[in-house]
Amino acid sequence: MSNRPSRKTIPSARIGAALLSAAAMFAQGAQADEGPLAGGLYEITSRLELPHLERWAVEKKTRLCLAPFASGPLPVLSDNNPFRDCSATAFVLEGSKFEYDIACPGRAAARAHAAYEITADRFRGRIAMVLGAKNMTMTEVQQAIRLGECETGEAARH
Repeated sequence: MSNRPSRKTIPSARIGAALLSAAAMFAQGAQADEGPLAGGLYEITSRLELPHLERWAVEKKTRLCLAPFASGPLPVLSDNNPFRDCSATAFVLEGSKFEYDIACPGRAAARAHAAYEITADRFRGRIAMVLGAKNMTMTEVQQAIRLGECETGEAARH
């Protein structure tokens, strides 16, 4: 038996509205409470980094109610991002590392690669984006911590 960590690949999922409020995908068929990231209210600190503009990056804090690690990619939080109608593909979970690609339709469309480190009550990651025909690159950096349960009546977003 090999000491190599197991790799789980999950088929593509539609991002659409889920980009604004998704939790991350785990193994196919996993129960919602089995994943490493607990559902609840998270404070996510994000910043958009552009090459050669190190001092430009401004941090933004967002609070989201996320479902347990079971139902879709983590959200891209940058304003005016082009990924609303795109698909997340090539999901890979290896230990606490979670990665996937974002592909948009069209010949010169935007694309991205997301890489996260996930634990029971926090996550941190980077989404490296290329904006299609413009060939402009940028990276969204995220860091999140679970604050507790979601407010009464506030549904966990997927």
